[in-house]
Amino acid sequence: MSTLPRRDATSHGRFNLEQQRKRAKELLKAARADEPAALARLLQHIPPRETPLKLADAQFVIARECGFPSWPMLKAHIESLDVSRRLLNECGDRDMATLHIRCGSDIEHTLRTAGFEGDFLEFSDPFCIGPLQDLSPEALMRLRASFLAEVSGMAERDALARLRKGYEALDQLRRYERLVLWFEHDSYDQLILAYLLHRLHADPPKARIELVAVESVPGVERFIGIGQLAPDLLAWLWRQRRPVETPLLELGTRAWQALTAESPEALQALVATGTPALPMMGRALARHLQERPAADTGLGLTERLTLEIVRDHGPLPVGRAFSYLMREYEPLPYLGDLMFWWLLQPLIDAPEPLLAISATHQEWPHRQLALTARGWAVLGGLQDGSQT
Repeated sequence: MSTLPRRDATSHGRFNLEQQRKRAKELLKAARADEPAALARLLQHIPPRETPLKLADAQFVIARECGFPSWPMLKAHIESLDVSRRLLNECGDRDMATLHIRCGSDIEHTLRTAGFEGDFLEFSDPFCIGPLQDLSPEALMRLRASFLAEVSGMAERDALARLRKGYEALDQLRRYERLVLWFEHDSYDQLILAYLLHRLHADPPKARIELVAVESVPGVERFIGIGQLAPDLLAWLWRQRRPVETPLLELGTRAWQALTAESPEALQALVATGTPALPMMGRALARHLQERPAADTGLGLTERLTLEIVRDHGPLPVGRAFSYLMREYEPLPYLGDLMFWWLLQPLIDAPEPLLAISATHQEWPHRQLALTARGWAVLGGLQDGSQT
């Protein structure tokens, strides 16, 4: 029996053309030998027919399993990756003094591996959780440090020191000729991007500003973030960067002002525009609004999805619940694991908790979550409400 994989399910986006050709030949050979698994794969994409199978049929199936409409499109994408890598090796970011800005350290090493030589700045204040106000950078930094110290358990001075590296670096951009912002489509990234665009709009640098904005990657079935991609994919994304012009800078300022407003009306109005300068920002802001407490349950979307996960799969460890959230339940994954742990606390510590958790002698990812009677009742009310 053939053990051919059903899908070249790579999450890093890199495909090898010779490997895909080999897979197509193996699939065709297995199908001609009437192996059930191979025939089932073919029938998912090619209707039954009398004419003999050809290599082109198997290549079509391989392309579809890799997430492409056709073999020529898969081949063209692989060739584009090869061209991007070659062009990066020839010049890359060496033509200008460049600073790469990212809301985490996840691609710093990958950029180096790919061949980028510019400086790297991590600015990773998680604006998707906690208080936001339209303050001076120093005052905002202190507000955020106080919140992050409270939820993380670190000393406030340590939280402030970590934030200060990013905030103060934004005042030291004069020596760069090019700033490149690397951001994906989720609310963690897009809220930080809004703030950065707002800062750059308020105090324009002499440097050229460019944006790599990623919402999906060909061949990656569930794209979560740039950090999951292979170095070749960063070279490919580099060719797709776009200049940051006035409409996008203005969107950043409008988004930041709406995010820091006392009521949600301004943010709702901004989302309703579709944010044409960067549509993915509007979608991320819409997802951010879903974290506001619902009128009927008082739950944000992440809280409700967590209850559903524990109902469907529990009792289960916190780490596994987070995995389910990111892989299957969350429509626009944005949380880190520590942020998820923080968001669980109101469900566990409320006077009438919705979740019960096992003893504290275990590290938190291994502690077991279960629904309380109140949690079951809330979910039951949601189900009843959905049926009316």
